[in-house]
Amino acid sequence: MARFLQTRCLCTTIMRNTHSYSSGRRPVNGVELYYEQTGRGKHAVLLFPGALGSTKTDFGPQLKSLNQERLTVVGFDPRGYGQSRPPNRDFPPDFYERDAEDAVGLMKSLGFTKFSLLGWSDGGIAALFLAAKHPDLVNKMVVWGSNSFVSQQDLQIYNMVRDVSRWSPRMRKPMEELYGGSICVELLSFIHCPTLIIHGEKDPMVPIFHPQFLLQHIPGSQLHLMPEGKHNLHLRFSDEFNKLVEDFLEQ
Repeated sequence: MARFLQTRCLCTTIMRNTHSYSSGRRPVNGVELYYEQTGRGKHAVLLFPGALGSTKTDFGPQLKSLNQERLTVVGFDPRGYGQSRPPNRDFPPDFYERDAEDAVGLMKSLGFTKFSLLGWSDGGIAALFLAAKHPDLVNKMVVWGSNSFVSQQDLQIYNMVRDVSRWSPRMRKPMEELYGGSICVELLSFIHCPTLIIHGEKDPMVPIFHPQFLLQHIPGSQLHLMPEGKHNLHLRFSDEFNKLVEDFLEQ
């Protein structure tokens, strides 16, 4: 096992047989972002966690089990979440776009000039922003549990789960007060990378019309439905999900 202290970040690198794992922090846009990286494949993939999420809580099965010979997988804690604190999380009107720009800065700091995106829930929304704003950087994209606008039904769902003991208040307040409608609808036509939309048909947080809307408005996208999937389908059905993602990325 080798440990390296790098000049711009505290980074631990571990070699396990033919695979590698590293973690650390990188200075990006005025904050230090925590990341974990595994695999040594030529195809780089960035994992975008959901609200309050981190690479450890949201993507354990993907960091562990996605094909490490063909892929290099990077997970990170967005600013204000997990180990990317301080600062604590805040929610300016452009926080999705800010997360997207942070992700671009992180990947560039790690030496990746082109990569694919896996975005869950809020992370999927940030991935939509990234793919639309930086089409030259994105190979492919997979999103699930995400939406590009807020409907009255969404507001009702957020109101039902706004109790902090059940979910973060962030689920309702930023959506209602800051957006109140479109999140990134106007950007969807600018997404040109091959895009796979995955939806769990039992997702209590994201109604079926959201993935259908993404399918209709992201050029050339495709939709895969998981009948038993809920909001955390990539954790509950990780083997099926990972196989689906690997097949899509390798096409």
